[in-house]
Formats: sequence, C-alpha cells, structure tokens
Amino acid sequence: MQKIKLSIIFILLIVDFCVQAKDFDIDLHRETNNKCESCHHKDKINTTDSNLEQCQNCHNLGEMGLRKISAKEGDSKSVKDSNAPLALGMRYPIYYQGSRLEDKPNEMILIPAGEFIMGTDDRLPDEGPQHKVNLPAYYIDIYEVTNLQYKKFNNAKNRRSPTHFRNRTFPAGKADHPVTYVSWDDAYEYCKWAGKRLPTDQEWEKAARGTDGKMFPWGEIFDIKNANTPLRWKQIGVFGDTTPVGSFEKGISVYGLYDMSGNVWEWTDSWYTAYPKNSVASESYGKRYKTLKGGSWFDCSFYKCGISAPVFNRAFFAKRTKNDSFGFRCAKNAD
Repeated sequence: MQKIKLSIIFILLIVDFCVQAKDFDIDLHRETNNKCESCHHKDKINTTDSNLEQCQNCHNLGEMGLRKISAKEGDSKSVKDSNAPLALGMRYPIYYQGSRLEDKPNEMILIPAGEFIMGTDDRLPDEGPQHKVNLPAYYIDIYEVTNLQYKKFNNAKNRRSPTHFRNRTFPAGKADHPVTYVSWDDAYEYCKWAGKRLPTDQEWEKAARGTDGKMFPWGEIFDIKNANTPLRWKQIGVFGDTTPVGSFEKGISVYGLYDMSGNVWEWTDSWYTAYPKNSVASESYGKRYKTLKGGSWFDCSFYKCGISAPVFNRAFFAKRTKNDSFGFRCAKNAD
C-alpha cells in the first residue's frame, strides 16, 4: 500500500510539472498521460487509502492505465472487432461512407429570449444552488461540429490537425462523428471562422433543458437508448466510441438539438466560476479553467459511468486540454 501511495504522489508531481509546459496536451484515454489530475483536478480526487478502491473502478493502479468497459470482467472487446448490437437507440450506423451533413457549418436553431432554471440543489456543490437566469434570444448549432466540418476549417487556415487525423484527414467512416482532440482555442477559432462563437454555459444549459429545469434533454428519467453514454456501451459490452451526430432521435432537446447529453463534452465560452450564492469555496474557481457541458461516451470513475448525463452537470479543464471525448458546437447572437 505504501508503494501505491508513493506512486500516486509521484504521478501528481509529474502532472504538476506537465501542466506548466506550453504545448502539453492532456489525453485522458488513448495515450500514456493518464494522470489523476487530468480527469479530476486536486479538489475532485482524494488519494487516501479509503478511496483507492473507487479509483480501481476505471484505473489499474499498477500502471494508472484505463481498463476497458465491458459487460464481463476481463473482456477486452472494442467497437471495431465486435458483432455486438451497436445500433442500440441509434437511427444511423456507427460508421458509414460519405456524409449526411457535408462540410458546411451546422444549421442553427433560435432559442427565444426569457428565463430558465439553471443548476441543481441535489448533487455536486459546483452545480448549485439552483437559480433562474434571463437570457436574450440567441442561435445555437443543432449538432456538434463534425470531423468533416472541422477538416474544411483546418485546411483553410492551415492549422495543425487533431491527433486522430492521419494525412490531414479523419478516420474512415467517421465524417459525421463529432471532432475531438480539440482545445478550447481550436473550438473558438473554428466558431469565429464560421461567423459564430462558442456558447456560454448558460446558453448551453438553456438549449439543453428548456425553461422548466429538466434533468435530461428529453425529460426526468434516464434512458439508455437516448444518448451515447458509458452505461449504453457497458450494456453492449464494448469499450465504446463517438457516434455520428444526431443519431439518437429520442434524445432530442425541447428546442430540437441533438447530443446535448453524451457523445462528447462540449467546450463553452465560460470560465469555471461559482454560481450566485454558492457558499462552497473551490480553489479551481476563477479565470483558470473553462467550463464544458454535456457529458460524453466515456466518463472517468468520478462520475461512475453515466452520471455526467444530466444537463446541469459541468466539467472544467485548462484551455489547452485535448482528448478523445471533448468537442464543441457553436452559437451566435440573434441580433
């Protein structure tokens, strides 16, 4: 146990050093930089003896690598080598040739001006207190920005390609999957190039839950067939992946937006700050981390596989962070 403690302390020291590196890209899942603070930050993880068992839900403490999610212990199946029923809840195949949406920027939906309920009093301290917010009208993308859409921008601006691209293009069959391995600045620049901007966390949450404080885009009850979440992949029995945007028709929000729960976490324009009248202090609040919303196909042990699906949930990461479960959509002023 003492060796495990020392290993974790050593890893945290490495993370402390790495976050100061100018071009350090944190990748939670696919590469070798699987560090506790990459996922949890210091105020969201406790490495005492009593918490080591919880860490092992997703981590092999011997090497701090990720264990694949599966229906049976020891199963190492992945999406591409499995004949499992991948279409659970989906109206499109997970991989297909060509594109439904092409490479032009996404269509947008007008979110009318008015008041909505934000946050919750029933879960994590940073998600509350529940409060009302009044917003002017604005537009927001129906879908997350896709690989093909991002490729057009990437080539036009001659920017460095996302990590999963090869020869400046995305993996075969994934044109309409949400682009991943994009930093906050990447997302910001794409939206600017498209004549749009990133949504605030308030705009994102209103678009996802409507005005009456829904827990999920579709209502109050979680349904495994309504979104690309870890619980869905666990039932199928494979590790999982992103899915084509708009695949889960029953998961649509009241305003007509897709994938507002699951698929990829989405960057917002907002700094990670405390909500009004929040009395629980955090050293992470302030102009240090950007807020992400929506959960993803993969969630680390802190969220216990799927609990990040509620629309009031939020994550916070440094702007330079890139990994295989972060993407974005754009917004625009209505006037």
